Amino acid sequence: MAADGIFPKDILDRLRASKVVAGFSAETPEEGVKIAQALVASGIDAIELTLRTDTGLEAVKEIAAKVPGVLVGVGTIITPEQAHAVKAAGAHFGVAPGLNGRVIRAAQEAGLPFAPGIATPSEIEAALELGCRLVKFFPAEGCGGIKYLAAIAAPYAHLGMQYFPLGGVNAENMCQYLARSDVLAVGGSWIVSKKLVERKDWAGITSRAAEVRAALHALE
Repeated sequence: MAADGIFPKDILDRLRASKVVAGFSAETPEEGVKIAQALVASGIDAIELTLRTDTGLEAVKEIAAKVPGVLVGVGTIITPEQAHAVKAAGAHFGVAPGLNGRVIRAAQEAGLPFAPGIATPSEIEAALELGCRLVKFFPAEGCGGIKYLAAIAAPYAHLGMQYFPLGGVNAENMCQYLARSDVLAVGGSWIVSKKLVERKDWAGITSRAAEVRAALHALE
């Protein structure tokens, strides 16, 4: 793992190979493990578990310990304390909806590869100044989608910036985003349906995720 919080090559390679990172929250640690297992069974082995529930951190620990082979990402990291806590819980990387210099520095101190959220050229420059070359483009569709990303990314293309779009990305537009060479992977928050989770239909989640994997074969 990178000592300074910059993404190491092995994690970047896994994200690039995965193409889609399945995002979800978990009401209990056990639920988080079941969801992660269902996703891995489909071939989607990269996740972003958001810290939007009281049990989010414990779910990270359980998934890291009980689901072999999954690349554990944690989202909604909005405080320096959370950056340190998710690293200690076993997370492989972290992301945030916005850009907070204190959180970025805490992630670097903890050795947690971290992608802050950006939506403007000024935020891209702030991320660059803090050493980040992979950023979360959020909310992607709400900001203007692929055309907007192309416009704000253009002045920084020579610097090797890479983007992780999330927010409004879905099965219909994911391939358009992934066709861009500077998009490392997209966030798939539509994959884990709340209704399927409520019904504990883990096979249904696997089937839904398998459809996404099948669609991605067109890019390979």
